Amino acid sequence: MKALTLTAYNQFEFGDAPDPEIGENEVLISVKACGICGSDIHGMDGSSGRRIPPIIMGHEASGEITAMGSAVSGWSLGDRVTFDSTVYCGECESCKSGQINLCPDRNVLGVSCDDYRRHGAFAELVKVPQHILCKIPESVSYEHAAFAEPVSIALHGVNRVPLKPGDSAVVIGAGLIGLLVVQALKAKGAGIVIAVDLDEKRLALAKELGADAALLSSDEVPAQVREIVGNDDGADVAIEVVGFGPTIQLAIHSVRKGGSIGCVGNLKAEVPFPLQAVVTRELSVFGSCASAGEYAEAVEAVANGSIQVEPLISATVDLAEGGEWFHKLHKNEEGLMKVILKP
Repeated sequence: MKALTLTAYNQFEFGDAPDPEIGENEVLISVKACGICGSDIHGMDGSSGRRIPPIIMGHEASGEITAMGSAVSGWSLGDRVTFDSTVYCGECESCKSGQINLCPDRNVLGVSCDDYRRHGAFAELVKVPQHILCKIPESVSYEHAAFAEPVSIALHGVNRVPLKPGDSAVVIGAGLIGLLVVQALKAKGAGIVIAVDLDEKRLALAKELGADAALLSSDEVPAQVREIVGNDDGADVAIEVVGFGPTIQLAIHSVRKGGSIGCVGNLKAEVPFPLQAVVTRELSVFGSCASAGEYAEAVEAVANGSIQVEPLISATVDLAEGGEWFHKLHKNEEGLMKVILKP
């Protein structure tokens, strides 16, 4: 098969790679579309430490089943599918309780680290276990189906916080996941949703996708939030989608007493934390890791249009050009959002 392989940090090679060999419970998928994730960009330059070369990256993908192991059931050759980026065991206590993202044997497609190496979907073929598959309807294109992974992350982040119908919410960070979170909040019944970012173009897109207000990030945001939601305390919920000290501060100071903060962003390993504000205002902080069974919900949201993904696609290009587009995204001088690679 042909594949785009990270052969060294910041270096790609497009060419022949061995076809994956499937086990009895695995399927082989002919990849039709695979999005470049921000984590892939941080993997390319070595900053994450989770894409140790050589590795075929890629985990936001869709395609058709082209071969099946002997124990696979309930699936047929030619089925149109997407699949979880997380490979989990399905047997441990975490998996049985529905927390598949916390499986101790969890690994991720397209990731190589000290513990494991699992090639991903920037290739003509990829293998996955049958239990992480999700069928996609004929009405959903392969390019749109490749968004199931980031949409599931946004849905999981929203599912983690105690959101009630009509609750006000602030989304700190209007990158790709933040824009999906804005839509997920609306789909889950949120009232006023406010997007916060440094980029005016992203804020404009956030309003097109359902945000009721958009604020340029500054120290004035908490006061502006209070004015918009119409009380002297703040929003009911804030979801932070950056993972940076100042944005964590904004999220915490933008919610009311007894409010909730969802932490989806993961840019920094450690950030300054306003402990006293959290304790004295009795705030709840919820971490959110990947997704935990929201794949079918994500596909349905894309299919019914409650979450729009087409406005987020910056380019759809041939896999052979992937290395060039990785470097464009790394510089990101053009304000690119999602780039889809097609074998």
